[in-house]
Amino acid sequence: MRTLVLTRSDVETLLDPAALVPALRRAFIAYSADAGQRALRVRSTLPGPGTATVLFPGIAPEVPAYTVKVHAKFPAERPAIRGVLCLHAIATGELLAVMDSTYLTAVRTGLAGALAAHVLARRDADTVAVVGAGVQGTQQLRALAAVRALRSVSVYDVVPEQAATFAHAMAEELAIPIEPATSVASAVRDAGIVLAATWARAPFILPGMLAPGAHVTTLGADEPGKAEVAAEVIRAALFVCDDGALAVEMGALGGVGLGRDAVGAELGEVLGGTHPGRTSPQQVTVYGGVGLAFQDAVAAWAVYEVARVRGIGRETNFLA
Repeated sequence: MRTLVLTRSDVETLLDPAALVPALRRAFIAYSADAGQRALRVRSTLPGPGTATVLFPGIAPEVPAYTVKVHAKFPAERPAIRGVLCLHAIATGELLAVMDSTYLTAVRTGLAGALAAHVLARRDADTVAVVGAGVQGTQQLRALAAVRALRSVSVYDVVPEQAATFAHAMAEELAIPIEPATSVASAVRDAGIVLAATWARAPFILPGMLAPGAHVTTLGADEPGKAEVAAEVIRAALFVCDDGALAVEMGALGGVGLGRDAVGAELGEVLGGTHPGRTSPQQVTVYGGVGLAFQDAVAAWAVYEVARVRGIGRETNFLA
């Protein structure tokens, strides 16, 4: 049995973010339509500053394989998230590939956030605030710019130099005016879309900060104890998530003490048209995603297929 081994640089070469969008959209719709197939995330703290999480089984329509992903998070390290993903044939369990999951996870998370922002934000929303100028903030803005035209961006980070570096690099890449902000409040004040991806353990998007009709995508709250958006803001908004139970267990709701009754819809319901999503230009919307294993399956299968066609990667036999 031959297994393809793919490094991070291999995955970066093989992964085409734009090509993933239609399959991810279909997978979100299918996930919300099938109440019997729920995501599993098993998390454990480690001695010291790290945490480990396993996401499985990654199953998606049109993908004849499943994934099991192991991630470790160490906020002080670079990269802060390190992981490996195993891709198995769904019919036999054969281990088709083992690949670095760091870049793959960042891209699929960015695309999911962009799908949510695009479907929930006002159609005319073209001003963006990015809170958290790290890897995921970069991927969120890059993905959003690929699905809608943006006029200007404001970026805030607790490390001002990082915000300045982000502003310079992304303005050059996307040809959009991007300016560092001196506070969260000044960054989000006039934004039609707010993208938050931080390690925060206390809410920083508070009542009165957002413009009427703003949309917030909050992705930092993906483990117990993390929070970016205050409970009062979520209660007053339409809250949409990738998985309702996980939003309470370890996501944006649980981090601020809210329960399942705060869930307005799952993203798949809005994308599939079974929930209307935004109902007025003045309505505030919030998307809180923890990240689901089917997203890994979509991305990993795409990488594997292209790798086989192009002959990239190294083959080995783990059963030898």
